[in-house]
Amino acid sequence: MSVKNLEPRAMWSHFADLNAVPRPSKKEERVIQFMMDFGNSLGLETIKDAIGNVVIKKAASPGMEDRKIVIMQSHLDMVHQKNSDTVFDFDNQGIEMIIDGDWVRANGTTLGADNGIGVATIMAILTSTDIAHPPIEAMFTVDEETGMTGAMELDPSNFDGEILLNLDTEDDDEISIGCAGGIDSNTSMKYTEVDLWEDAAVFELKISGLIGGHSGMDIDKGRGNANKMMNRILQKLMVTKGFQLISIDGGSLRNAIPRESVAVFAINHDFEGMLDVEFSSIALTLKTEYASIEKEMNLALNPVVSNTAKAVGSEDLPKIIRSIYACHNGVFRMSSDIEGLVETSSSLARVIVGHGDFTTQSLQRSSVESTKDDVANTIRASFEAVGCEVVQNGDYPGWQPNKDSEILTILRDLYVKKFNEEPQVKACHAGLECGILSQHLPKVDMISFGPNIRAAHSPDEKVQISSVQKFWDYLLEVLVLIPKKSA
Repeated sequence: MSVKNLEPRAMWSHFADLNAVPRPSKKEERVIQFMMDFGNSLGLETIKDAIGNVVIKKAASPGMEDRKIVIMQSHLDMVHQKNSDTVFDFDNQGIEMIIDGDWVRANGTTLGADNGIGVATIMAILTSTDIAHPPIEAMFTVDEETGMTGAMELDPSNFDGEILLNLDTEDDDEISIGCAGGIDSNTSMKYTEVDLWEDAAVFELKISGLIGGHSGMDIDKGRGNANKMMNRILQKLMVTKGFQLISIDGGSLRNAIPRESVAVFAINHDFEGMLDVEFSSIALTLKTEYASIEKEMNLALNPVVSNTAKAVGSEDLPKIIRSIYACHNGVFRMSSDIEGLVETSSSLARVIVGHGDFTTQSLQRSSVESTKDDVANTIRASFEAVGCEVVQNGDYPGWQPNKDSEILTILRDLYVKKFNEEPQVKACHAGLECGILSQHLPKVDMISFGPNIRAAHSPDEKVQISSVQKFWDYLLEVLVLIPKKSA
């Protein structure tokens, strides 16, 4: 069965068309043109602003002309991640989708349901001829996943809407009214390279099979961070047996919990026989600690036949290992105002060592600006203490909850009436664009909701078919209940 035959067909058909277009962050030229062609083909006013955001405007359906203008918003780019054994070219291939029971997933890659389901939903509303809706301004932003530059550089003059529906949350019983802000910390240090010992035995150490996930939504789930795990093993070897570090390549994307890391190191032949004992000991420790969570974790140690690379100098080696050890990773502080909400966190997303350069990338998030500064300074201190240069950029604000929101009342009351239960009205720890958009559009009443999406930002990403239908039906009723324009 084709994804295009799922219900609601209009939405799934647009999702399939969208997923045929490569759309990595910062390389959105093709998907921008795709959306421009889409809007123009419908004869609707279609605008591309200076940064590349696409705006498509549609008049109200008959009888809804007196309602408030609604901005429907989703982002065009998607996170590109694949399993290490998957052969796939994100720049040129469309996503290969698979129907798996009540879920749609991809074949070894991220699916793009984040935020392609939202985009496809808006497209279905724009193409409809029989759906009741108020005047709509569709906002399709770019580069959400790697800096939110589309939202940052938005041209607010293109909008007259009074209500914004952000379709970018991942639980169908949740209505989001707030989110965390964030800042990137990028560190770098030059190190001295030295020759390998003449009698050195070279090994590759690989950590794989971790769950990974979204570094905001999943940061409190206790999942393993491949970069921190790798450093823990290397530190153990450095302290007990002494070794030469040749390279590390860990993690991939700034907003994904790292699932894999590979290190290459050398050890004196005299200690080669003891290496298996040391490695087996720390591997067993990690597997025991994460037994209930990381069931597919794999730690592999294999000899490298030949290696002519240089190693990290003995003075710089402890600086690299200790700075990573000192770098905070995970929950930094829970919210004192909203039960169960992670207020502040940091995720060590990327570690690279090789050819004389040591670099890291991490992302700090918080719904409180002062605490965001605090955790960012914590990260800065752990690396500056060993002489790294630290550049912090991409700072974006959080979205402060408004429990008196008119659109929140509408959505909450409808949810109770339609599903006979209270929705979860909450702030999330992910970085939604609403925080930035609210600065451009300060008088707009904003809300966020969506269907069940699991394991976003990882190759295990999937979206629930029945939940999409629930979300679609709910959204259509929300559009009918949009209040009239102010007198």
